[in-house]
Amino acid sequence: MADIQPIPTSPPAAPAPKRETPAQATAREFEAVFLGQMAKLMMESVEVGDEFSGGHGEEMFRGVLAETLGAEMAKGGGVGLAPAVLDQIIRMQGGADNGQ
Repeated sequence: MADIQPIPTSPPAAPAPKRETPAQATAREFEAVFLGQMAKLMMESVEVGDEFSGGHGEEMFRGVLAETLGAEMAKGGGVGLAPAVLDQIIRMQGGADNGQ
């Protein structure tokens, strides 16, 4: 009897990425800024020794690094702040729509 080979099929198409609403983007950006400020405060609290100091250049770009860390953490799911902020945005929009 001949072996029956399965017909190769292409992998299922990946679902289309969800488009982020303006309110979702605002909530995510808020979390990114919050996390960036937290990272900045943590970086300022660490003593920098002479052996591993980046000198003046490090001082100049430490804020940029903190902002980037915050943005990447928020993009990766954050700490759960964005959903709470989004709920408040929606609640405020609902109140505005009702004439309040």
